[in-house]
Amino acid sequence: MAVVQTGNGPRELVDSGLDARSLAFTEIPVIDFGALVDPASTPAERLAVGDAVRDACTRVGFFYVRNHGVDPSVIDGTYRAARDFFALPMDQKMRIHIRKSTNHRGYVPLLEENTDPTAKGDLHEAFDMALEVPADDPDVLAGKTMYGPNIWPELDGFRPAMEGYYEAVYQLGRRIFRGFALALGLPEDHFELLIRKPMAQLRVVHYPPQQGPIDDRQIGIGAHSDYECFTILNQMEGVSALQVLNGAGEWIEAPPIPGTFIINVGDQMARWTNDVFASTIHRAINRSGRERYSIPFFFGPDYDTPIEVLDTCTTAERPARYPTVTSGAYILSRFDETFAYRKAGEAEPAG
Repeated sequence: MAVVQTGNGPRELVDSGLDARSLAFTEIPVIDFGALVDPASTPAERLAVGDAVRDACTRVGFFYVRNHGVDPSVIDGTYRAARDFFALPMDQKMRIHIRKSTNHRGYVPLLEENTDPTAKGDLHEAFDMALEVPADDPDVLAGKTMYGPNIWPELDGFRPAMEGYYEAVYQLGRRIFRGFALALGLPEDHFELLIRKPMAQLRVVHYPPQQGPIDDRQIGIGAHSDYECFTILNQMEGVSALQVLNGAGEWIEAPPIPGTFIINVGDQMARWTNDVFASTIHRAINRSGRERYSIPFFFGPDYDTPIEVLDTCTTAERPARYPTVTSGAYILSRFDETFAYRKAGEAEPAG
């Protein structure tokens, strides 16, 4: 038995090696979000989406979304930009190393992130960006870390591709928040006022293939749960690497399905819902023999939002399990545990 440390405490899991049981994709539900995309949909159709989200989040913690409203050309353009960026010489990528940002933006090299504290570092490299907030914004001047401007490589077409994807998936995230609200018996717009200036981070990630014997303490990304409310992940078609831990302690494959995103509950939503919606442990191992790219979008609320257990998720038999914490403080505490540059207290101006 192994123990994985999540943001909401340690969780035991069955140590079943690096192999996953390959199941039909229906093992992780596929939800049609068309009713939350179509403004002409009926209340009953929208509630049906909420019911499906509730079922998925209470049984699995992951679900696929189809009819999501994101233009495929936007996704394709972002993958092209990601490949171009990661193909740059290392010295050019290091010019925008994440330590050069005061608000967690920029390039993260191989092994500099360690999501599983029992492991030796994650075998991926990444580029991080978030909401573009000017340096003279009052929240930036007030020292609310995580707000601020992005830093960009000198690479034609990269910034517009990333910003276009960010905006498109941000709008999808707003629809997913509506689905969560309906799933929790709340007004559909319950979260809307909490995501006006969200801590929503976009990453493009490159996983080199792992071949031959693999040290299970050093894989693409170690066993972990995500920090925010939920993650919207686009997976490169034809390369399966994502594995999800089920309630029996088995690793289940979550392969790419064309035309979908995969959504998973994060630790903030688990806290908000008193673990009614569990944040599910997952990992990625690229044994495909090919380069793998993925695009996760981590969606959390505004910096000062209190993450306080919802009244709809407590009873006399199930009192609140978590103290209130603000979104910004919670995310910063998790980054401090995960990223080498934050542990070392490194920071330098971009150049």
